[in-house]
Amino acid sequence: MWSILSGRRRWLAAGGAVLLLAAGVVLAVFLAAGPPSAGPPPSPSAPAAGGTPGSSTSGTPDSPTPDSSTPDGSTPGPPDSPVPAPGGTAPAGPAPLLTVPVPVPPAPPALEPPAPAPAAPFPAALAGRDLEVIPGAGAVVALTFDAGANSAGLPRILQTLAATGVRGTFFLTGNWAAANPAGVAAIAAGGHRLGNHSMTHPGFTGLPDADIRQQLQGAEQAIRAGGGDPRPLFRFPFGERDARTIATVNAYGYLPVRWTVDTLGWKGTSGGITAQIVADRVLARLQPGEIVLMHIGSNPDDGTTLDADALPGMIARIRAAGYGFTTLDALLR
Repeated sequence: MWSILSGRRRWLAAGGAVLLLAAGVVLAVFLAAGPPSAGPPPSPSAPAAGGTPGSSTSGTPDSPTPDSSTPDGSTPGPPDSPVPAPGGTAPAGPAPLLTVPVPVPPAPPALEPPAPAPAAPFPAALAGRDLEVIPGAGAVVALTFDAGANSAGLPRILQTLAATGVRGTFFLTGNWAAANPAGVAAIAAGGHRLGNHSMTHPGFTGLPDADIRQQLQGAEQAIRAGGGDPRPLFRFPFGERDARTIATVNAYGYLPVRWTVDTLGWKGTSGGITAQIVADRVLARLQPGEIVLMHIGSNPDDGTTLDADALPGMIARIRAAGYGFTTLDALLR
């Protein structure tokens, strides 16, 4: 009897030991798996704290390990797979895309007000006229000199004007200006006014409008090349003009200016003129705003320069009569 009881006790003890051993194994497995809420290990591409990308904290390359937080023990998904939110809850959906503001182009700068229209090259009241006097000028005389042939009288004329403090107006042809650029520069340097006398000195009434334009522009370019500016003063070659040619010259920005008296010094002694006659003719027509026509070249037959010869005495006599001097810029005021 005691042997039977003793055998049963031994079997019960052995069974209890087996049950205790099995319970210990199950508990060990449970503890090794960890709590179900633990998050997955860091992605292989993400650096561990204090490490660098692609390396573990121990300095050896990371390799994928079974994810113990997943039921099947599979490897983690690609780096862009959704990562569970802290606390073990998965995000409700993909993260919202960032909205990049589109730059708005700056508003264009405000336009500057338009520049005022340039002043007319000459008073509108003078259009359609070939002026023979300076209107409303008072007791002044304008000495003018045409240049188209040579410059034989120019040095003495400029010397006289400088010595007496008088300023004159010089009408130059383009041919003369091109051949005498130093003369153009000397006239301008003396403070004298320049005017346009055509390019080649033709009669204008026989020219079409297009040729008149070429004559004006050619002379202007040649005078500018010498350092002068003839605009807006113009004198017709030979004084030849009509209503059409005056209107055409006006349309190209020029104001025709004739003369009150021609000294006739250009005729020379071979034409019966003397320096005395030159001065007498000017004094005989003396009036407010008188425009005197002279020439700087010599007579082609006798080589005389009577206008240059008569100029010093002429200026003295005009002043003695109570008159002063002006340039043709007085027309533009």
